[in-house]
Amino acid sequence: MRIVLFLLTNLAVMAVLLLTTKLLGLDRTLGSGYTSLLGFALVIGMGGSFISLLLSKWMAKRSMGVEILDPNNIRDKEAAWLYQRVSEISRDAGIKTPEVGIYEGAPNAFATGWNRDDALVAVSSGLMQVMNKEEIEGVLAHEIGHVANGDMVTLSLIQGVVNALVIFLARIVGSIIDKAVFKNREGNGIGYYAAVFVAEIVLGILASIIVMWFSRFREYRADEASARLVGTHKMVNALKKLQSLKENPSLPKEMAAFGISGGSLMSLFSSHPPLEKRIENLLK
Repeated sequence: MRIVLFLLTNLAVMAVLLLTTKLLGLDRTLGSGYTSLLGFALVIGMGGSFISLLLSKWMAKRSMGVEILDPNNIRDKEAAWLYQRVSEISRDAGIKTPEVGIYEGAPNAFATGWNRDDALVAVSSGLMQVMNKEEIEGVLAHEIGHVANGDMVTLSLIQGVVNALVIFLARIVGSIIDKAVFKNREGNGIGYYAAVFVAEIVLGILASIIVMWFSRFREYRADEASARLVGTHKMVNALKKLQSLKENPSLPKEMAAFGISGGSLMSLFSSHPPLEKRIENLLK
């Protein structure tokens, strides 16, 4: 969930930044010459990524309808237990207690935020209903592991570099096509802008493979963090519960987010490794 929200925010911010530079004419000024173009791409790419990081918690709350728990006014016993366990596990992980929230939806959970001490851990009502307390503890420790490992910051660095490469290469491709195919020798013609648009889509899809690979790698590390914080069996049992739910055909399609269904090509674009591989990794 955190990956999806971050990528959507990143796309929106990038679109605004590129449109703004286009309307102000800065793309022509800063994008003339390969060195200037690379600098322009880095500024826009990294800027878009880190603005998305700063907005990540706010966007998650608004888009998912997360109800933040007030530690001084929690009447529901289950919610009180949830906040207490997040606080205890966070202390053991060496980070400040994140904001804790609950949202309506299928079994899921996510953590986001721009740094280790200003994060959000959110759990769905569906997860609270289908998992027992030990399994929920495994999930909470997994999400806190993401926060403690600084995964959102590292993701932003990788996404920023990817953004910059897409912007840089798309404009080079656009320039080549504009001159070679449309024979335009003065300025940038319609062929340039059309080619840049298509190239950004194609390169963006290919570049997402890098981001998804990083996401899958960090899932293993977050699983291992959960095992260290609350015990291997709790995380393994949580994954097995998700596995049993995923195999239940009556569940909604959202459950597909917990694993990979399909061939190896589809797996390249998945944010999570297969559940069986995650369980195998933990048992090792």
